[in-house]
Amino acid sequence: MSRVTGSWLSGGIGETGGDPQEWPGERLGLPKDGPGSVATRGVRLLALLVDLVLMTLVTSLFVEMDVNRPDVMQRFNYISVAVWFVTTSGMVALFGFTAGKALFGLRVVRLDGKPMVGPLRAVPRTLLTALLLPAVIGDADSRGLHDKVTGTVVVRTR
Repeated sequence: MSRVTGSWLSGGIGETGGDPQEWPGERLGLPKDGPGSVATRGVRLLALLVDLVLMTLVTSLFVEMDVNRPDVMQRFNYISVAVWFVTTSGMVALFGFTAGKALFGLRVVRLDGKPMVGPLRAVPRTLLTALLLPAVIGDADSRGLHDKVTGTVVVRTR
């Protein structure tokens, strides 16, 4: 069991137990910096925050919002999360990015080289992102558990 967890929790040992990698994504064949390199956690968090704010604003156009009424706000929050989930799943499945990712020059790509992430990977990835903890736990390649499970990685486009 330690060998399995050591490959993604150790922080630098490759999956085959080889030499430590010099940069995140090296063992995945990704460049050290520039387009195609692994995106940092900070910029991915900023992209997520932008997406959440945008989806809250979109929701506020169609759903009543009253901060003085907890029941109304609870309904608004549930709908806002649902709008975020559907939008994020759809955009990542079709295009590989959301509005926040596009703003910061990020893209979700499959490790097997296929051009589209697709719904079978985008939906579970988004669900695990919504749970937060899987997205926070990362490996030496700066990939969260949500990316490990779905065989994806977030890379820079510029």
